[in-house]
Amino acid sequence: MKMRKNKALQQIIQLIGWGIIFGFPLFFTWKEAESLTWTRYLGYVFVPVSFMIIFYLNYFVFIDRLLFRKKLVQFLLANVGLFVLLSLGLDAWREYYIFHILNETAHHPDGPPKMMFILRDGMMMALTAALGVAIRMTQNWYVVEAEKKELEKARTEAELQNLKSQLNPHFLFNTLNNIYSLIAIDPDRAQYAVHDLSRLLRHVLYENSQQSVPLDQELAFMKSYIELMSLRLSGKVELKVELPPEGKGILLPPLLFISLIENAFKHGVSPTGKSFIHIGFKIEENRRIVCRIENSNFPKKDTDRSGSGVGLENLRKRLGLLYPGRHKLQTGLEENKYVAELILY
Repeated sequence: MKMRKNKALQQIIQLIGWGIIFGFPLFFTWKEAESLTWTRYLGYVFVPVSFMIIFYLNYFVFIDRLLFRKKLVQFLLANVGLFVLLSLGLDAWREYYIFHILNETAHHPDGPPKMMFILRDGMMMALTAALGVAIRMTQNWYVVEAEKKELEKARTEAELQNLKSQLNPHFLFNTLNNIYSLIAIDPDRAQYAVHDLSRLLRHVLYENSQQSVPLDQELAFMKSYIELMSLRLSGKVELKVELPPEGKGILLPPLLFISLIENAFKHGVSPTGKSFIHIGFKIEENRRIVCRIENSNFPKKDTDRSGSGVGLENLRKRLGLLYPGRHKLQTGLEENKYVAELILY
């Protein structure tokens, strides 16, 4: 659609430009209060006609078939030959016009020599050809840029779809691991967890196929997921959750924050000692979203490869594709606690 508008605009500009060139004698006759006759106009009109021939032969033929195919010598020779041919044609027309239409027997003795007219016409033809090259090259640049953007968009969508397909089994894998651990501790609560998981999977499988979801929906999902994960926590774990009551109409890609929450439950809980998980989420006045999660640091051993860190890696890739230059993700240890902070601008 945008390409068609640009093309239509170029055609309108060309039409206006040629209209001004062909109507050029009207401006002088209006100033000099002289009437414009067909005889006088014929002495002028063949010059812009030759410019049109130069312009459109370059625009539609020489540039595509020679210049764009890197045949620069042939392109220059074709133009030089065309300049010579049209210059000779204009000179012959000028002679015919003076002697047979104006019925003059000779050139005015004080007038400029014939070569001056030929050189002037040749220079104007060269400028016209250069203008055609400039316009055609600009148009081709816009076409190439539009194609590059379409290819980049297709590549981004394909990569995002691939990341989503990895995210679904990763999410299910981690959640089932937690439920498996809960079965040995409290079968009744595990049964409730399976029911809760089915509701969460509905969100993952159906809502995750959309490009964006309301933040309200994502907040409800995070709340349900945290409740599910908290079922297996002992009394030695301090869990604090601060989620906003509503999403203020914000739309965003699904499941951007779940990997950070997963990591907090995976690495922030001690099997024996005291530990904590603090989840904070806020929407600032400029609609900037800040998700900050702090937890005690109990990293898994190398023998425990559940998830293999794919969640955080996928999150970084998704953010790079979805929020280029508009996000900030920091993870690491701060004063013996692990901090993950994601900011979306």
